[in-house]
Amino acid sequence: MDPDSSDALYFSYGAACTEVVVDCLTGQHQVLRSDILMDVGTSLNPAIDIGQIEGSFIQGYGLYTREELTYSPEGYLYTQSPQSYRLPGVADIPAEFNVSLLKGSANKKAVYSSKAIGEPALLLGVSVFFAIKEAIYSARADVGIRGPFRLDSPATADRVRLSCVDQFTKQFVSITSASED
Repeated sequence: MDPDSSDALYFSYGAACTEVVVDCLTGQHQVLRSDILMDVGTSLNPAIDIGQIEGSFIQGYGLYTREELTYSPEGYLYTQSPQSYRLPGVADIPAEFNVSLLKGSANKKAVYSSKAIGEPALLLGVSVFFAIKEAIYSARADVGIRGPFRLDSPATADRVRLSCVDQFTKQFVSITSASED
């Protein structure tokens, strides 16, 4: 889409690449590294922009890996607050976390050529989800299982554990076969 021919004032762009390690026995994961490049136009304050991007990315990381909605049979939402599911914390921040701002991307349609950056980076948290899925692909290939499989978001430890597939998870045939749809 050509930004100059649009009614929108601007578009926010970003890219992220994430490296994880997955423990197939527990379903737990650790984010080893995340690299982010974000288009913020002309940054008014790079330190604030980078902080916003980091915080938004971590929030998205939680959304795609932890924040599962669970309901009672009557439809009551059990997970209605951070007290009922685990939010990302300090220990969940990538061991190596690099954020760069795209240079030379002035926004001629906004104040001081800037762009909003608070929410767009939230979507970059999906890179953690797909890194986990790629790690599961690798673990499955190690035991001779190839091909696509289903992993719903959020990629909770339970879902990751069952997706890895081994002699223990095979006891739950309906669950593991559903994850391979």
